[in-house]
Amino acid sequence: MRSIRQDLAEVQKAHWQSTYTAHPEMYGEEPSAPAVHAAEVFAAAGARDVLELGAGHGRDALHFAAEGFAVQAADFSATGVEQLRRAAQARGVDGRVTAAVHDVREPLPLTDASVDAVFAHMLLCMALSTREIHALVGEVRRVLRPGGVFVYTVRHTGDAHYGAGAPHGDGIFEHGGFAVHFFDQALVEALADGWSLEEVHAFEEGELPRRLWRVTQSLSR
Repeated sequence: MRSIRQDLAEVQKAHWQSTYTAHPEMYGEEPSAPAVHAAEVFAAAGARDVLELGAGHGRDALHFAAEGFAVQAADFSATGVEQLRRAAQARGVDGRVTAAVHDVREPLPLTDASVDAVFAHMLLCMALSTREIHALVGEVRRVLRPGGVFVYTVRHTGDAHYGAGAPHGDGIFEHGGFAVHFFDQALVEALADGWSLEEVHAFEEGELPRRLWRVTQSLSR
């Protein structure tokens, strides 16, 4: 029997698919501020290849490629991934970008210790349970090489939409058709167990504005 959480995840997948179809390049062509920062962090750490999870239509993946990284990009929207591939070809960086459809509720299709850095902008705070988030971060740790860096962003409990809209339990609230898992400090700290937590940076983005944390954590060499 399907659970309510599984049904929510499927509804969210369909919602994102239709959203990308109706609004190609909905976030524009310019990279997000977290991606610009992450590229600098990755370069300073000596990273050569980057895995982006929740890449959408690719604005951040394309920035990483333009900065010289080899990029593996994944998203659960086939429409978003196809838009990413076309954009990479149009910009002449398709030789450095590999894009694939993947649902992060499943294990990452990568071998152990196979990438230098991982980036995820507002992916961990989607309609994922706390258990699924922990499993995903465990997968990120598995595929990172020693000394690897993980930069992610999430909306947190100080956001104006926290507690608003339809509640789904486990810190998840749906507003405007989008379900968000709002993070508290305890969850950030729990996800950094066994890592070096380098930074938790508060910032704002977009309308409302959304309130987020940019988290940087790394593995020992």
